[in-house]
Amino acid sequence: MPSTSAPDRPNTSRQGSLTEMFESVTPYERNSKRHGEITRAITEFIAKDMMPLSTVTKPGFVALTYTLDKRYNIPSRTYFSQTAIPELYKKCKEKVAAEVKTVEFFASTTDMWSSRTAEPYQSLTVHFIDEDFNLRARCLQTTYFPDDHTGENIAAGLREGLASWDLHEENHVCITTDNASNMVLAARLNEWTRLQCFGHRLHLAIENALKDDRVSRATALCRKLKLMIARVLEQAKAISQVLSGDRYARSLIPTWQDIDVLESIHKALHPLLEFTDALSGEEYVSISYLKPVLHLFATSVLAEDAEDTDLTKSIKTKVLAYLNNKYGDPNIQELLDVACFLDPRFKIQYISTDNIPAIKTRLKTEMVDLAQRTYHREKRSRTETVQMPQSAQPLGEKAKRSLGSFFKTSAASPSLPVEDVAEAELNNYLMTPTIDGEDDPLAWWRVHKISYPQLCIMARKYLCVPATSAPSERLFSTGGNIVTCTRSSLKPAKVNILVFLAKNL
Repeated sequence: MPSTSAPDRPNTSRQGSLTEMFESVTPYERNSKRHGEITRAITEFIAKDMMPLSTVTKPGFVALTYTLDKRYNIPSRTYFSQTAIPELYKKCKEKVAAEVKTVEFFASTTDMWSSRTAEPYQSLTVHFIDEDFNLRARCLQTTYFPDDHTGENIAAGLREGLASWDLHEENHVCITTDNASNMVLAARLNEWTRLQCFGHRLHLAIENALKDDRVSRATALCRKLKLMIARVLEQAKAISQVLSGDRYARSLIPTWQDIDVLESIHKALHPLLEFTDALSGEEYVSISYLKPVLHLFATSVLAEDAEDTDLTKSIKTKVLAYLNNKYGDPNIQELLDVACFLDPRFKIQYISTDNIPAIKTRLKTEMVDLAQRTYHREKRSRTETVQMPQSAQPLGEKAKRSLGSFFKTSAASPSLPVEDVAEAELNNYLMTPTIDGEDDPLAWWRVHKISYPQLCIMARKYLCVPATSAPSERLFSTGGNIVTCTRSSLKPAKVNILVFLAKNL
């Protein structure tokens, strides 16, 4: 019978050499490429995820790294503290500095905060749109601020913060802050345009609307029960059953009058939560939403309904009146109008007809001024380059980049003044149809920036302004995750470094 067994296969396994066996267990040299890669990864993990430096000494983490690579020995905690983290901070700071150096226009947010150890800090973030129409936010600093929190000191601290990053105040479009009097004074002293944080404004509007005797008991009841109004309404029967068995807590049982008041409050205020969340983002355009949101409040969300109770109507009226009053400043209205105009989703839809000519005139003037400054700057740069020896002429990015813009267009047509070119851009922009409300306005500008070479710069200038000061407040949430009970002895300089890395890596 023929054999049906499989044919013999050659044995491909071989015994490793003695050198290879030693290499597989020999620790990496500290200056080796692989050791450096793993150390950098651990450093970024500590900084980005806000982990304490003691992590590298924990048995579980040591066992994990040994399992992943037996040849890697973790450096000491002191090495990460004094060498690895500072080196990472230096590289990240250089990268951010190079990024903000190319920014034409920027906005900012700021806030004050006290850490767990009662050390005061001032935050500063900048927001800008790069040439590819990507919205960027960069944390510049979380500086120790032991001085009195007066408007004068805050103003000086903000100016020093921008100067330390070589950011010029003439390119600063707007600062978004809360409504504290010292912040208002600081912006006024620096002569900066200031936008009130929408979240704080709405919160104060609601507080003002709830100053009513009918509301005080019902809201105090929610606070004592440590529940939101919606939860109390949802669980009213269960709350009554639970509390009825405790004679000391029976006073907390909601009465029918309390339920009526809470339902009136909930109907008036519940829709507002979504708007606050939507306007607090920092990865998408938010300032151009303010005019549409205020319009929607007046015509729909806070408009009186036939089924509303008297209390609901009163709350809606007070909130709306407060917001209209606080956003009634002519300078703020003009800023919001310009931002709305430059958003291809809205354009002039929410701008008063009487204000449209003024908005067009403002943008036209800024476009012409910008074009003229660009022309003279490039002309001066070319003159200086020609005068230099050929071997010493630098080929920088600006020299490589064609002026390619608006001023060259007018130069190619001597009979067409730059003012007319600006007017043509504005009119052509208004003639194009608006895009869907769910579309990204920056994506639209990214595609059409060639058609509107100067107007697109205005879009980058104004659409970078955040509608709320949430970005600076998020810095303090990061700071709270860094300065913890187990890390309460961190020096202010180290806190600044760790917050900077956590937000910018």
